[in-house]
This record gives sequence, structure tokens and C-alpha cells, in this order.
Amino acid sequence: MSHARLLQERAFHDSQADARAKALLPADYLVDDDAYLDHESWIAPAIAALGNVDGLRVLDLGCGHGMASVVLARRGARVTACDLSLGYVREAGMRARANGVTFDRVVCDGEALPFCDGAFDRVWANAVLHHLDIDRAGRELNRILAPGGIAVFCEPWAGNRVLNWARSTLPYPGKHRTVDETPLQPRDLTVLRRHFAEVSVSGHQLVAMLGRVVRMATLKRMLTRCDDWILDVAPSWQHYCRYVVVVARKK
Repeated sequence: MSHARLLQERAFHDSQADARAKALLPADYLVDDDAYLDHESWIAPAIAALGNVDGLRVLDLGCGHGMASVVLARRGARVTACDLSLGYVREAGMRARANGVTFDRVVCDGEALPFCDGAFDRVWANAVLHHLDIDRAGRELNRILAPGGIAVFCEPWAGNRVLNWARSTLPYPGKHRTVDETPLQPRDLTVLRRHFAEVSVSGHQLVAMLGRVVRMATLKRMLTRCDDWILDVAPSWQHYCRYVVVVARKK
């Protein structure tokens, strides 16, 4: 990441973290595991792709609010939470204390990780990879993974032209992006496959992406069930989903 882009990304996320810190109440730092796993339809299957993490060294790359770090620590993982933003690393620390867990915290650039070769058995990253240079990040992540290690990435996907138009044109809740970030694309997967022995991809939220604007819980569940049926019958339609879960394995 160029120095100018790094500073721009850090300033953007530090600003968000600062605004959150002023608004959060003590109770807001508590994490309900089930609520976290269910807050987006891809989270639970993505966490499951990590396997049993009890006793494993897990890197939460781009830890953000620190919720995943808490959930993984509760499962017995030896978690290191890292983020480019000092503000988010602080929030992750406060969330750890509020929930009675401990994990290491590091401020760092995802393209130049300050960890030794083979330092981790698992890597978790939610909406992080698409902020980075995929080639540099892929090389670093492969380096810090131990043999047989697994990295799981949850990423916005660029395969749906209508969705891409909506992302760039329409206002919607949570529409906060940095200037340089773009959803993951097929060519990014090609780059990842240069660094990992195996890369698999699954799509999430086809019609269920309408849940972004639908508030009725019953209707949201119906949309998710529709997705389950459609993607089971026509797996190729995963290309048009809102998000993908990418599982990368090291030899």
C-alpha cells in the first residue's frame, strides 16, 4: 500500500472509530455470539470454515469492532487482533475487557504484517481484503500461515452489474467507503490462487440482498430461504451474489 493511500485509509477508519467511541455505551461493548453469527448470512458458515479453533493461533485481520475476536477467543482460540486503525484496535481492547476475554492487539498494515513466518494456524478477515493490494496481501498471508493453515475472507463481490450500479448510485444505510476500495473480482481470485494451494468460493445473498432495505424479520427469513433453494439448484448464480466467502488453504 502506498504511503499516501495508507494514511488516507487510516484517517478514514480512525474517524469512524472516533465517532463510534463517542456514541457507544458500556452495554454496547457486550457481544452475543448468536447475534454476531446471525447478523449477516455469510458469517456463520464463514466462521465454520475455520474449523475447531480451540488452542489454535488465529489472526483477526482488520479486526474493526473486535466482535469476531471476542467470539473466536470464547471458542478457545489464541487470538491476535490487528487493524490499520489505532481507534479500532482500542475499541477491540475495550470489547475484550467488557466480555472477559483476552487477546493480543496490533496496529499494522495488512500488506506488511509484522509477524514471523508460520505464526498463525488460521486467519479471519471480514470485508478487509478488498481494501488491499491482493498480490501483496496474499503473499504476506501465505507467509504468516503455518503449513496446512486456513484463511477465510468475507468480501463484497463485483459479479452483479445491477448491484454495482446500486452501490455506486443509490443511498442506503451503512454506505461508507474509502475512495480506493472496490468489491472483489474474478481476477482477484486468480491472484490469490498464485499464493495458496487451494482457493474455494461460495456466494451469499442473491435475492436476500433485498434485506438491506427490508425491515420485516419474517420477510428477511423468506428471502434467505429463497437463496438457499436457488443457489442449491443453480450454483452458478453465486456469481451474482452480494458477498462471497473465500477459503484459502496453504499446503
